[in-house]
Amino acid sequence: MIWNPNSLDHSRMGLVVPKYRSTAVARNRLRRRLRELWRTEVQPVQGPSDLVIRARPAAYQAPFATLRGELLDWRDGLTAGS
Repeated sequence: MIWNPNSLDHSRMGLVVPKYRSTAVARNRLRRRLRELWRTEVQPVQGPSDLVIRARPAAYQAPFATLRGELLDWRDGLTAGS
């Protein structure tokens, strides 16, 4: 994950979900999961910054709770470092 401040008054997110020999269905499911986590858990506290998430191969098999935990760990690390 990469966080960068931006000069806008809102947050943005970009996703990089490589194929890793997975189907289009699996990639779209992972995108939907990550977008929902960002929308509900991160965006409200993110402030005006950009977040880029690059999924790893293990993310395709990870349960929703695991993805949520990892994303929140990153978010909490960012807010603690500020």
